[in-house]
Amino acid sequence: MSLSWSSPVSSNLPQPQAAGIEIFGAATAAVAAERVRALDYLQSLGLGDVIEVQDEQIDGTSLTRLFLRPAIAAEWTPGFDTTGLRAVLDQRFPADADCNLEREIVVAMLVAPVAFRYPSHDELAAAVRIKHGIVQAAYKTELAFDTEEAERPADYWTYAEDTGFTVLPGKSLIDALRKASQPEDSGKLYSFSCYRATEYVTLLGIAQELARSNPALLARLQRRWETRAIMSGLFHDVFLREYGSMEAPLPPKYYVPGDRLWFRNPDERSADAEGFEGSWVFYLGSGLFNNFWKHEQPFTLTTKCVEIYHWRDGVYVDHAGKTRLDESIVEAKVRVSLADPAEVERILKLMVRLREPRGVYVDGGCIDTTRECVRWVCPGTADLVIPAA
Repeated sequence: MSLSWSSPVSSNLPQPQAAGIEIFGAATAAVAAERVRALDYLQSLGLGDVIEVQDEQIDGTSLTRLFLRPAIAAEWTPGFDTTGLRAVLDQRFPADADCNLEREIVVAMLVAPVAFRYPSHDELAAAVRIKHGIVQAAYKTELAFDTEEAERPADYWTYAEDTGFTVLPGKSLIDALRKASQPEDSGKLYSFSCYRATEYVTLLGIAQELARSNPALLARLQRRWETRAIMSGLFHDVFLREYGSMEAPLPPKYYVPGDRLWFRNPDERSADAEGFEGSWVFYLGSGLFNNFWKHEQPFTLTTKCVEIYHWRDGVYVDHAGKTRLDESIVEAKVRVSLADPAEVERILKLMVRLREPRGVYVDGGCIDTTRECVRWVCPGTADLVIPAA
């Protein structure tokens, strides 16, 4: 069946079955054992009555697929929209709300239009814990905005042009990441880009999980960061798995807590201002996206889209001929728009569209076609390989 996610699913049509979570392996008996463990886990979360299971053999590979029952998925996540999922879970589990972030992560994965694949239940559980840890770290992360300068706590970090910011020998990578990104830990805001901040938050979530499940890999990660930072394209290739594509885009409102995503600035002129080409964030669950500049004021999809829309109103060229943005103008415009429901509706119709390819500015919106999650990390199955410095 060919599915298109570029527009909401019609209420007159049944919602397509989700791809969900897949556990696979060459040995049928081993996969069956992992199936039991995964089902026990879902039962412990109170989700046993809302899932379906399919067992398959494909080209010599045994496969167990776990997904939310289609009728439940259509009710909880209509059109694969996960932004209202937390409210559903809070109503279903009012006496156990502390576990609802974990449930929200798992249910969002169970309704995934592109399968989350794991070679074991341990990898599935580690993935959920990493996403949970990333959400917690993203809530606490706040930066001083500066596209031209960068700084880190001098008692944990050092800098060289050829190696980037590295951790001082003997200093914990986990502690160094917290101190650089979380002002409640350091008492100070440090300057670096939102893209680099997403790397630090992701790395912190990974390192915390490795401390639990794969200390040997954590030791290699620590040694690498004492020698040379892994950044930008290499960071993506080493640590992350991207799902969705321009050819097969994800549904516009499909998000999993803890996954990294990009909102594109669809305005060509303001996109020339450094730091305003788009916005890298994490989905926090509960319909919220983190705010690296005011961590106690996370964005909704509406407020994020309205903010990016009004970047076009703050653009100017400075005395040196460089394109910049006056954020005070943007903030004023955002306040006016958010007070006018009709204006909000107009902006959302423009912005909650899938983005166009890079370099194209015609009539696309700010919603990316892909999301990013962390690779496998457990001993024996990890595909996260730390390159030599």
